[in-house]
Amino acid sequence: MTPRSGGRTSRERSCGGQEHADGRCRTLVFLLKMYILFGVWGRLASLPRPGSSEELFEVSLWPNQTLVEFGQPLMVNCSTTCPEPGPGGIETLLKKTQVDKGPQWKEFLLEDVTENSVLQCFFSCAGIQKDTSLGITVYKPPERVILELQPAWVAVDEAFTVKCHVPSVAPLENLTLTLLQGNQELHRKNFLNLALASQRAEVTISVRAKRENDRCNFSCHAELDLSSQGGGLLNGSSAIKVLRIFEFSESPQIWGSSLLEVGVAETVSCELAGVFPAGEVTFHMFLGDQELNPFLSWEGDTAWANATIRAMETGALELSCLVALGLMEQKTRQPVHVYSFPPPVLEIEDSYPLAGTDVNVTCSGHVLSSPSPTIRLQGATDLPAPGDPAWLLLTAREEDDGRNFSCEAFLEVQGRQLIKTAVTQLHVFYEPRLEESSCPSNQTWVEGMEQVLACVPKGNPTPALVCTWNGIIFDPEVPQKAAKNHTGIYCCTATNKLGSVSKDIAIVVEGLEEGISSSIFLIIIAALGVGVITIALYLNYGPCKIKRRRLRYRPKEGKEEESQLAAQQAEKCSPRNC
Repeated sequence: MTPRSGGRTSRERSCGGQEHADGRCRTLVFLLKMYILFGVWGRLASLPRPGSSEELFEVSLWPNQTLVEFGQPLMVNCSTTCPEPGPGGIETLLKKTQVDKGPQWKEFLLEDVTENSVLQCFFSCAGIQKDTSLGITVYKPPERVILELQPAWVAVDEAFTVKCHVPSVAPLENLTLTLLQGNQELHRKNFLNLALASQRAEVTISVRAKRENDRCNFSCHAELDLSSQGGGLLNGSSAIKVLRIFEFSESPQIWGSSLLEVGVAETVSCELAGVFPAGEVTFHMFLGDQELNPFLSWEGDTAWANATIRAMETGALELSCLVALGLMEQKTRQPVHVYSFPPPVLEIEDSYPLAGTDVNVTCSGHVLSSPSPTIRLQGATDLPAPGDPAWLLLTAREEDDGRNFSCEAFLEVQGRQLIKTAVTQLHVFYEPRLEESSCPSNQTWVEGMEQVLACVPKGNPTPALVCTWNGIIFDPEVPQKAAKNHTGIYCCTATNKLGSVSKDIAIVVEGLEEGISSSIFLIIIAALGVGVITIALYLNYGPCKIKRRRLRYRPKEGKEEESQLAAQQAEKCSPRNC
């Protein structure tokens, strides 16, 4: 065995082999152990301890409740309470842009927010990461609310549809739609329980039309309630729609003759009964291609139109009437036959003949009448054949003056007998006469009473009358206060274009009592005989003889010449000349 003192182990050799090296080696080992120990202690000291500020840091987002209108931007702030935060920011699917930052915060701009989203804000502190999230709700206000009435005009007792829809609104579960008739609520609908696939912002109801619904206002009100998301109430309303109710169960009728004479105005009517509202019915009337201008009227449930028609050519035409109410219209037609039938032509060969001359009266159909009518002339004994004239020959007499002749024309059109009449008057000229009945030869006046000379001449042309007394011309129509000196012979002359006639008239003026007695006496004498008294008075007073002069017939001379001639004749018949 190797002696201990003579040999060295490998460890001793690594330490230099000397005795004093053992202590230095042990020192190095000790220092190495202490380094390791202090490293572990330092590592443990660097670990966060329970209850430290790093462990209690917070992460927050502003704003904490977010409602964003569709398409609008949103500014968010992500912050932390960590004194020395590590990495941080936001996580989102939306487009983001960091616009600012600080030691413990960062600010971002979210552009064009168009859908609901969840935003996450995070920060790390001393190796620990925390985060918080924020839900973003996108809303669309009910700006467009559309109401539809189908149809706009509804027949009574028929159903109509009221539909309301909002093309773009969100969130739909916060929406309520209300249908209104005037201020009365018809129907209300919300969208809380609808499946996502069936979510459409609309409501539809069916209503049966009544007369009292006419002109009712319908509207739709939309309300978006965002109060649960921190917003308010957003409202929208549709335009007002007016419902029209009508009743149009009968067809229009035309009232008017189916025969129309050329150039003659006729009134026709078009009537529609059982219609509502009658005051809003419109009429369009036509005669052939000519549109008429009707006058409209209505009362109750009946409306009618009156129009004047006039055709200028013969033939067949159609009278039509188109009636409209709302979207409804009906048309009725009536055939019209236009004919020409002027009155017959009635002629007198000489309308102003002299008494005693022959007069020829003829009547014939008008040349524009088609077909030719049948003629009947009053006084004619024979009835001529259709198309032939009728005639009458007579001798004019004084009593024929002013006689009317009439002629009738008969024409059958479309099975109807039509009659036209023509009338003309005959004027017979004859010389003046002063007859006893209208111009008495003896007249009695009562003293003190207003009296006029009674003398009315006959003749055609109407004679002019001139009367004289003691050579003085006076107007026999002017009343005079009778006096005794008015007693005497008066001479009156009547003159026209055919001649003149004169007559003496005896005037006796009596006192009042005498006049009354004389009147009674004259009545008695008149009963015995007017002729005897007339002869006796004529012999007592000696009147001048009645003188007649025939004048050449001058039908175109004036009244002034007649008056001058009558005055000349009166001068010749004055008492001095008698």
